[in-house]
Amino acid sequence: MNQFTRLSDVKDPAALIKRGLELKANPFTSNVGERKVLGLLFLNPSLRTRLSTQKAAMNLGMQVMVMNMNSEGWKLEMNDGTVMKGDAQEHIKDAIRVISEYVDVIGIRTFPGLKDRSADYDEAVLSAVLKYATVPVISLESAIRHPLQSLADMITINELGIQKPKVVLSWAPHPRALPQAVSNSFLEWVKVIDAEIILACPKGYELADEFIQGVPVVHDQLEAFENADIIYGKNWSSYHHYGEILPVQEDWTIDGSKMKVTNHARFMHCLPVRRNVVVSDDVLDNQSIIYQQAGNRTWAAQAVLESILDQL
Repeated sequence: MNQFTRLSDVKDPAALIKRGLELKANPFTSNVGERKVLGLLFLNPSLRTRLSTQKAAMNLGMQVMVMNMNSEGWKLEMNDGTVMKGDAQEHIKDAIRVISEYVDVIGIRTFPGLKDRSADYDEAVLSAVLKYATVPVISLESAIRHPLQSLADMITINELGIQKPKVVLSWAPHPRALPQAVSNSFLEWVKVIDAEIILACPKGYELADEFIQGVPVVHDQLEAFENADIIYGKNWSSYHHYGEILPVQEDWTIDGSKMKVTNHARFMHCLPVRRNVVVSDDVLDNQSIIYQQAGNRTWAAQAVLESILDQL
């Protein structure tokens, strides 16, 4: 694997999921990262992605350098041919090429602006990094995908040992407009495992056609939850009315009463989560596997790093 930004970068997703499980059982089977450096670049806040990827790299023997680009670096110019008389002091072309001189692998995390759908779905920042980097690139979340999270999610579902589980990806309320990255990526990845997948959301919150192709979309949350084995809660702002929070009359908060119609389902969420807004305390504290899911971020990152380092 030469880069990891989306499912299509992975030749054998099932093998990568299996490798993540193997590494969880025995994290120190490979020292392929010795004398290699991982550079982690964050344009947005991070807790799980930052710490789990650092731990994964260290398990492989790598050294890690972390930089918060928005607060510690120069303001970046993204467009080619710009006469740089504005606020930006450094072109991303120069920054990424220089960083490539210092590290063996780049991890980059960025969020969408949620104002210009075309720019976000063209992956403007990630595309620039891929264009100018001379070393392999790992997406730590981009404008429209979060593949490391999704790989960890597939590892977690696999661990449950349920034969062809019914999985519901359910929209849930949130006070802020949030990206579609986790939800998009989850729908991409869940299709490669043996699962029944349903997308539950209010009308107006359907995701992009490229991600929901072949996925039943249900606008009645309780109907979708019936006999489900896994409920994955997540908020996202509107795709068709891009970045907007559309009014919803029904109560979409996931609580214990709704979970009763499931098949004793486990609740999943990528975190951070707004308790008693997205999901109730009783579900999080009694029916969720969110900490197991978060822990599996390490093994997902380690499997990806190992695969990339094997090619160097």
